[in-house]
Amino acid sequence: MGSVVDNERSGFIVVRGWRWVKGLVVKMGKKVVEVAKKAKTLGQDDPRRITHSLKAGLAVTLVSLLYYLKPIYGGFGASTMWAILTVIVVFEFSVGATLGRGLNRGLATLTAGALGIGAHYLADLPGRTGQPILLGLFVFILAAVVSFIRFFPRMKARYDYGLLIFILTFCLVSVSGYQDDEVLDLAHKRLTTILIGSAAAVFVSIGICPVWAGDDLHNLVVGNVQKLGNFLQGFAEEYFKLSEDGEAKDNQIFFQGYRSILTSKGNEDSLTNFARWEPRHGRFRFRHPWKHYQKIGSLTRQCAYHIEALRCYPCVNIQAPEGIQRQIQEACTIMSTESGKALKDLASSIKTMTKPSPVNPHIVNSKTAAKALRFLIKTSSSEDFVLFEVMPTAMVAVQLMEVISCVEKIAESVHELASLARFKDANDQGQKPQDDSMEGPHHIISINGSSSCVLPSIEEDGTVLHGTNSDIIKGSKSKTNVRQMRLFLSF
Repeated sequence: MGSVVDNERSGFIVVRGWRWVKGLVVKMGKKVVEVAKKAKTLGQDDPRRITHSLKAGLAVTLVSLLYYLKPIYGGFGASTMWAILTVIVVFEFSVGATLGRGLNRGLATLTAGALGIGAHYLADLPGRTGQPILLGLFVFILAAVVSFIRFFPRMKARYDYGLLIFILTFCLVSVSGYQDDEVLDLAHKRLTTILIGSAAAVFVSIGICPVWAGDDLHNLVVGNVQKLGNFLQGFAEEYFKLSEDGEAKDNQIFFQGYRSILTSKGNEDSLTNFARWEPRHGRFRFRHPWKHYQKIGSLTRQCAYHIEALRCYPCVNIQAPEGIQRQIQEACTIMSTESGKALKDLASSIKTMTKPSPVNPHIVNSKTAAKALRFLIKTSSSEDFVLFEVMPTAMVAVQLMEVISCVEKIAESVHELASLARFKDANDQGQKPQDDSMEGPHHIISINGSSSCVLPSIEEDGTVLHGTNSDIIKGSKSKTNVRQMRLFLSF
């Protein structure tokens, strides 16, 4: 009886163990498939990642050959490992990042090695008794000073890695010299092997399928401006879209289109830093104004933040006459659409590196639509509807005016970039020049379903003409004051 129970218990343990092993194998198989799918997606998103991985393996392999060449290994000995370590820590995804880290490491090693040798010989003057005290004092002072220098924003951005290597090399050379009298030979070997490793990394990075940080920065800024333009072109149509029962639709997918712009600052800053290390390549000259791309990116994010603020004002039915309601919505649509077209024109100019039109008619149209909307609300609020009833839409109009102001600033920055980077004229690129006239197309908006109003046009002297049902009212020559509009709409 006891043997039967033991057999059943043993069988139960075996079955349970087999199920556990089988479940573990199935679970591991699923994990492997999941990792493989993620790796495939990662490679498909940017095939350059695969190329970079192969280039990194090639660079490390080339430097490892130093171990197999006896004449070279005999000259450097164990210091040959520094060449391999240098390739591993220096080799980066883009050419600019690799050059930056390579130059930082090489220059830091050279200067720190020279200072380390000097510190060693100065500490050796009082004799063996005072040598460790002086060496410790030198290490303390230099490490403290360089660590403080790392807090400077400019040094942190471009030379942080070099400063770390500076501290490391100085300590290794000066302290190692206390037990090794051949400190000059030690510094020479480490410097030479580090330069060999840096040179190998830079050679492979530039010579085989180079990835230029400047190109990535250029495309990122162009893409952000283009994305914002596409969003603004379709914004009003989506925002004022009403369902059959009269309630607004909230298209969350559409309103997420600009979100990536808000989080692009870190990527822009790092690409700008890397691009400044790169030599002349492609369309980009030496000392290309890369920092100006940061200015355009900052203005683009500022514009995107104003769009983010629009979500605080839900789209509701305006309790106003149908003509006035349609007039307001059409004016907002014109402001948004024309701003989007202006941004797309600017993105095209940056992408092709051609000079933009001195006067963008789309910006003019959006500004005149804003002035017409203000005039409409001012003249109609006392007799047709109460301003409080259109407050949500009025605040949307105010935010769109802020967007127009941002678009103007972006246009100014693009003109500055075109001048600094020496963009070519549109005619030289075989493109049809844009119409520089200030008039642009007129947009007709009907009021109360019967009469019509032509959005204001701008004459040669800068005077704004507002067309109404009965007459033409001459407006101000000055630019629209967004703050005054905000105060007017919020009273």
